[in-house]
Amino acid sequence: MSVAPTRGNLIALKERLSLALQGYDLLERKRTVIMRELVSLIEEARKLQEELLKVFEKAYRSLQRANLDLGIESVEEYASGISEFSALKIVFRSVMGVEVPEMEIEGFDTEIPYEIYSTNAALDQAYLAFRKALELVAKVAVIENKVYRLAYEAKKVKKRVNALENVVIPQLKETIKYIQDTLEEQEREEFFKIKRLKERVQVGRR
Repeated sequence: MSVAPTRGNLIALKERLSLALQGYDLLERKRTVIMRELVSLIEEARKLQEELLKVFEKAYRSLQRANLDLGIESVEEYASGISEFSALKIVFRSVMGVEVPEMEIEGFDTEIPYEIYSTNAALDQAYLAFRKALELVAKVAVIENKVYRLAYEAKKVKKRVNALENVVIPQLKETIKYIQDTLEEQEREEFFKIKRLKERVQVGRR
């Protein structure tokens, strides 16, 4: 850093160094919180995916039995009368300044939406299982979106931390040392000049 070795610049650089160190500490804390959240979300997503696979297996087994018992055309007719899933609501919350989505399910209906006297238990089980799978798919999608947003933010924070740690802070410390050394050398030179001047004055008086 090309800075004139003055006391004013020294004070200003020390203030900048103090701010840089504070910023480094805050960013490190932010990165720690984000990484903890990421680890938690990844574990949650893993459990949900395992549950989702089991629910899908149950749903497809039930659907196969329903197709065999009632016929594919009848099952498709019942399916066409089921309304679209509209209970899902996405809201956002902040994690260390990062907006991440949260899922809210309003009035999730688990009642059978068709006349059960004309169907069988296999179709009912298939409906409920697929409805549960739909809820789990939405949850996994929200978590994956969170992970993407937080991982992107963690990458940005890491770059800033590295820049402060490896570039900004070392440069400030080096420049501060340069100015301090220069000022000390100037003070020594000034001291010797004054000392020599006093010696000359004393010699002249003799």
